[in-house]
Amino acid sequence: MARVCVIRQHYFPQDIRVRREVEALIEAGHEVDVVCLVRDGEAPVERNGRLTIRRLRVDRRRGGAQRYLQEYATFLILATLQVSWLHLRRRYAVVQVNSMPDALVFCTLVPRLLGARVVLDLHECMPEFFATKFQKGRDHPLTRALAWLEQASIRFADAALTCTDQMRDAFVARGTRREKIVVVLNSADEAIFDVRRYPPRGPVPDRFVLICHGAIEDRYGLDTAVRAVARLRHEIPGLRLDIFGEGSFRPQLASLIAQLGVNEHIRLSNGLVPMDDLLQAIASADAGVVAIKRDAFRDLTQCNKMYEYITMGRPAIVSRTRSVQAYFDEDCFAWFTAGDEDSLAEAIRELYLSPSRSAQLVARAAETNEPYRWPRQRQRYLQLMNRCIASSRVRAPGGTMVPVNE
Repeated sequence: MARVCVIRQHYFPQDIRVRREVEALIEAGHEVDVVCLVRDGEAPVERNGRLTIRRLRVDRRRGGAQRYLQEYATFLILATLQVSWLHLRRRYAVVQVNSMPDALVFCTLVPRLLGARVVLDLHECMPEFFATKFQKGRDHPLTRALAWLEQASIRFADAALTCTDQMRDAFVARGTRREKIVVVLNSADEAIFDVRRYPPRGPVPDRFVLICHGAIEDRYGLDTAVRAVARLRHEIPGLRLDIFGEGSFRPQLASLIAQLGVNEHIRLSNGLVPMDDLLQAIASADAGVVAIKRDAFRDLTQCNKMYEYITMGRPAIVSRTRSVQAYFDEDCFAWFTAGDEDSLAEAIRELYLSPSRSAQLVARAAETNEPYRWPRQRQRYLQLMNRCIASSRVRAPGGTMVPVNE
């Protein structure tokens, strides 16, 4: 058993990747402290067996780059104080920091100086994220500064993780040693997305339901999906699109739905729904839609819900991005051109007209996904963490070395 601290400037357990990693550590016998943000109504400290969640309050509001920097700086200061104090009391063998921002890794300075190993889990590529979100070029001073800071953060860490080979390639191209970064994919949590408990239903006459779940943000292309449904509403009997989630793009999306007059064909949830309701909806849908818009940032990443539709045995209609096409071939999904409502409408139409093709896509996607499943990715993650734990110089209270489960 070892003591591990996991830091994330987001909410826990809502962050799926962090939740899976924490669960893997606990199942392996380790004690885990999570330092994260607090939402209204959540307890600042929550304990459950070997897991302790310590939540910090940082106001989050929409805004430009300056607002992002202010929130990052505030959390960095609070996390530095919290983690330094905790390490003196708890003696962590490893501290794992999850981006964004990359510079959050420097809040581990005290544990690192006292012998803890530091792992940086790079969820995003910050230079590409900044350049696309704020429409800046690669040569913009802030983009270049973020690229420098990214590399400094990776060098500071003892080891690093990221989500796709394409993201690792971007880090390596800017100077990181390839062997320092391990790729752990954002595969589905099969304990939750359990196809045995929620088996897919068969086709229903005069009913064709599409589903999209997760964050409601502009980059996820939900407006493209709404426009595609508007084009097909008189052509496909019983066509409906169910959208589950919350996010800053919800008001604009609701306005678009009203403007196009498709309220009867599109169901937009009012915030998060119970997980059981979501899983029932996925199992009852005819297909899932992953409509991510394509840019330099999204060409490096993948979307969790794509893996969740595969795990739930549902055919997926997926926009073409470089990182997804690198892992899945033409026979895995009903593909369409990102941001193109006509291309998406055609993909929906073809899937509706050929139910047998849906079964073929499901089978091929499941076969291709086999090495990407979480049980295999979990093993890669724990191998890295156990190496770091074994090499840690931290001693537990009382002077003995922190024991490790191999």
